[in-house]
Amino acid sequence: MAIGLMIAPAYAQDKDKEKQNEDQVIIVTGFQASLENAVAEKKNNDQIVESVSAEDIGKLPDASIGESIARLPGLTSQRTSGRANIIAIRGLGPDFSQTLLNGREQTSTGDARAVEFDQYPSEIVNQVVVYKSPNASLVGQGLVGTIDVRTIRPLEAGKQILAIGARGSYADLGKLNAGSKDFGYRVNATYVDQFADDTIGISLAAAYVDEPYQLQEFNAWGYAGAGTTASPNVIGGSKSFVTSTQLERFGINGTLQYQVTDNLMMTFDGFYSKFTDDQSKRGIELPLGFGAFGTGFNPATATVTNGFATAGTFTNVRGVIRNDIFERKADQYSFGYNAEYEGDDGWKAFLDIGYSKTDRNELSIESYAGTGFNGDDTSNGASATIGFTSNETGTVFSPSLNYSDPTRIFLTDPLGWGGGTVPQAGYYNNRIVEDELKQYRVGVEKELDGFLSAVKAGWSYTDRDKSLTPDEFLVRLAGTATQSVIPTSALLRPTNLSYLGLGPIVSYDARELIASGVLTLERNLSPDIPAKAYQIREDLMTIYVQADIEHEMTSAVLTGNFGVQAINTDQSSSGIVFASNVAQNVTLGDNYWDVLPSMNLSLRFDSDFVIRVAASRQIQRPRLDDLRAAVSYGIDTNAANNPTGANGPFINGGGGNPFLRPYRANAIDVNFEKYFGNSGIISAQFFYKDIKSYIDRARLIFDYTGYPTPTGQTPTSNIGLLETNFNTGGGSLYGAELSMTLPFNNISSSLDGFGFTGGVGYTNTKVKDAGGNVDQIPGYSKWVANGTVYFEKWGFNSRVSGRYRSSFLGDFSGFGGNLARRTALGEFIVDAQIGYDFQDGSALQGLSLYVQGQNLTDERFASIDGDGNRLKALDYQIYGRRILAGFTYKF
Repeated sequence: MAIGLMIAPAYAQDKDKEKQNEDQVIIVTGFQASLENAVAEKKNNDQIVESVSAEDIGKLPDASIGESIARLPGLTSQRTSGRANIIAIRGLGPDFSQTLLNGREQTSTGDARAVEFDQYPSEIVNQVVVYKSPNASLVGQGLVGTIDVRTIRPLEAGKQILAIGARGSYADLGKLNAGSKDFGYRVNATYVDQFADDTIGISLAAAYVDEPYQLQEFNAWGYAGAGTTASPNVIGGSKSFVTSTQLERFGINGTLQYQVTDNLMMTFDGFYSKFTDDQSKRGIELPLGFGAFGTGFNPATATVTNGFATAGTFTNVRGVIRNDIFERKADQYSFGYNAEYEGDDGWKAFLDIGYSKTDRNELSIESYAGTGFNGDDTSNGASATIGFTSNETGTVFSPSLNYSDPTRIFLTDPLGWGGGTVPQAGYYNNRIVEDELKQYRVGVEKELDGFLSAVKAGWSYTDRDKSLTPDEFLVRLAGTATQSVIPTSALLRPTNLSYLGLGPIVSYDARELIASGVLTLERNLSPDIPAKAYQIREDLMTIYVQADIEHEMTSAVLTGNFGVQAINTDQSSSGIVFASNVAQNVTLGDNYWDVLPSMNLSLRFDSDFVIRVAASRQIQRPRLDDLRAAVSYGIDTNAANNPTGANGPFINGGGGNPFLRPYRANAIDVNFEKYFGNSGIISAQFFYKDIKSYIDRARLIFDYTGYPTPTGQTPTSNIGLLETNFNTGGGSLYGAELSMTLPFNNISSSLDGFGFTGGVGYTNTKVKDAGGNVDQIPGYSKWVANGTVYFEKWGFNSRVSGRYRSSFLGDFSGFGGNLARRTALGEFIVDAQIGYDFQDGSALQGLSLYVQGQNLTDERFASIDGDGNRLKALDYQIYGRRILAGFTYKF
């Protein structure tokens, strides 16, 4: 589709240029149109922004929202199952940014506030704007940025549109697990129309995805040893899986606009997404170098290099064959109503109401099998001798046992994890999460003549409730058996672990064994389970005042805004605390204000050179699950550790912190931007954040006032110690970004159709943890870079893209939803696309064909032990390449 771009000039020198070129209409298509929209958004906005727009209705430049956002200057992503669904801004992870849908805050399919972008189909998105600097009227802002996902406005589209599309995908790792797929598909349709003399507009967009993702993973428990020749570092254990994921998602978005009068516009939005992420995880868990469960290792027979055992042999190894399941289901609802009044006398006003809700179930099932119960060697010989070779990609094994023989592998508890004589053949963990958010906003604006071009004021109220209900069971064998033969009818094709040297393993579906009664569920009555439950309530009231500036100077125009937000936070958390192992319900919380001044100034020269300065006070609210009230504590009789200095017992415990307050920082940004009309830009951005309050986990002094008093000895006071997340001292965060979008016809007409867009960002931090040590912020990468070289002409389009991020401390979801933090190594991802758009006048006008290749270099994801030794690989994951081919057709 050809898109006619007539960017509305906002300032005096642009108006003069429009007069000179009023008969010229610039026609651009596809990817170039998307880039020009992004340049225009950046140029005309008084905040520091990046953006990406759909090339056509229902057609972002990439296969997913996450992929498109990750290519913007200063942004990158963290992959999940090979998908770019978690976004990092300026090298920092998702806990430091905020995501909006059409300007409204949203609930999330994750535990924290961060939106996982695969919850939104890319086909419903018209534009994504990333605000790197806030203003007073931007409600719901983050510390390093705010991402606003915007859908189609039908009256702005201005004409009838009917578009359909379909895409097939292929995962080149193949069908790794029995029952998995290597081919998938997605289909979408979009309808836009206007009625009643263009006073009523409607848009509907729907998309369905059914796609597989495959993963070969090496995972280590950790590394044992002292790092000497006599006692070398050696892999302590392995828990490696082949994972097959089937992602199904149905998303639908609708918008109704009604131009009631020339002065009044009403807009209704609705969005629904049904999301299922079904994973089969099959592998072997091996206790190795820690000496646990009777495993033997002789350093004298190992190959040792610089204190690290790169090869050797383990004896008496009792492996646990795992056939695990992880299934996440989420239903997300979002609705919005907006009424905008624009008077003829310069007065404007709006009313906006938003509602968002996510219902989520995360089911994890572990299932164990092995050669015998708890080290029983009496029948089949439970132990194996396993040779190993370790390097930077993990460890490869050579076992003496055949783990694919169903006559020697039984459902059992190979390592006695159940304790005593009762086997635990697995674990069943269902996490039920509900997240609901309501938002109400009103605002007024008066346009003025003079230095102040407008004055705005507004009020917002946000009511959010999030809860977790754990539902956990021990998986037992039926009857009193300590081991059970796997029914022949339940056996599946063995899973191949040859990439680890382990060969094929016995495979089955644990859900079927539970349904048939071979495995049974016994509710876990441990007090640890109800202690995981929480209900968080957060009410935010925001008041803001903002003044806009526009002032003509001799050779430039000064534009911008300044203002202030005042936010009142009323937060509370309900849950169970265990005081000396006695369960009691509590509700605790806090109430406080934040005052956030902000200023954005842009000096716009006639030469298309812009200098921007932004200064602001910024906050980012803590993770919602960190606000839980659940705490377990008791009396510590070691008086020497009493934090009050008194000679007596004190309270000591661990858990959540319902009194936690936000990250806070004072920030300044300076930008230098050179534009080439509306088609290109070269930009240098510099930023500094003086962090006044950081959040870190530590054992510090805590006031237990409001908590039940533990039984036993009487503490000297309510002041004790608690291991939890605290607001600690701050530090600094600073960096620079260089970016460029440049069609090469600005260099030479012979290069028409070629171009480049991309950038590189550097971020450094000196933030200190609770102990006063320099801390690595989770999700923080020192370097991020991305670039796309493209050609687009005569209907042909092609582009090659790469994105890089340096190492970072990543948050990964472990069993039970617990966070595990690991140092992830840097990665460089290469994608490419070729396509053809049939031109106007052809029989197939409106049809676009394309082929995409993702992760073409098969870049791994890897994480290592905290000491930085590359030989101590904790994760080494191979996602493989993905090939996608599809079409869009616009009637």
